[in-house]
Amino acid sequence: MAEITLQGNPVHTIGALPAVGAAAPVFKLVGQDLADIQLQDFKGKYVVLNIFPSLDTATCAASVRRFNKEASSRDNVAVVCISADLPFAAGRFCTTEGLKDVHTASVFRNPGFGKDYGVLFTDGPLAGLLSRAVVVVDPEGKVVYTQQVPEIVDEPDYDPVLAKLP
Repeated sequence: MAEITLQGNPVHTIGALPAVGAAAPVFKLVGQDLADIQLQDFKGKYVVLNIFPSLDTATCAASVRRFNKEASSRDNVAVVCISADLPFAAGRFCTTEGLKDVHTASVFRNPGFGKDYGVLFTDGPLAGLLSRAVVVVDPEGKVVYTQQVPEIVDEPDYDPVLAKLP
């Protein structure tokens, strides 16, 4: 269980992020077109899993924009933005923002993702949603970097994430 804060107040997640060096947990989530999105879809690429509560917050939206701009322009990199938002809302956000280089994925059919990645809030006003975290998976499916953002209203620290990418 990780303890992080929401505007300075302690909140907890169900577990810990996957260990660096471990195989990334497999998942099946739902893309904006309602098709399945799985980790294996990106085999052979570096994958940035940008995990957050909802695109309806300024911080979450900012992280999607930033990863679209910085990470997606790199060769052999895929960015998957994961939240509990419905696929339609995520698709609308990307269309409105003109974002074409990120994949959105919803956990609405797979609540196990939050448990497998240790990011499901267990208490506080966001209980049932995902915490803000980043996991980088290498082309062989191994976790090479993780970041649990300690204050949910803050953006991730992008520099160490980007440093792990080609």
